[in-house]
Amino acid sequence: MPILTLNEISQEFGGLRALDGVSLQVEEQQIYGIIGPNGAGKTTLFNLITGIYDPSEGTISFRGQSINGAKAHQIASLGIARTFQNIRLFQKLSVLDNVRMGSFGVTRSGFWSSMLGLP
Repeated sequence: MPILTLNEISQEFGGLRALDGVSLQVEEQQIYGIIGPNGAGKTTLFNLITGIYDPSEGTISFRGQSINGAKAHQIASLGIARTFQNIRLFQKLSVLDNVRMGSFGVTRSGFWSSMLGLP
């Protein structure tokens, strides 16, 4: 059973159809790549999966439950998150600590607990 399913996803922006009927099934513990030229809809697809946008048409399901209409923070709490192309890193922190900075909002612990690696 797929962990993530996109069924006939379409997205429009003011009459411009950025995605048209995209379907995809992602199996657990597999690695997938989304490739294409600039403007092909890769970022739009990730924005739909992570709740930044709601699809104009179609359904997105995670573990068999629809996540259409869920807010980005609700989807992040399920373990689906993204980074943005123009990230701002903390130059004096390690890679691991920079990643931890983004995880404190989806863990049960607070900011300092995440940064210090406390339970």
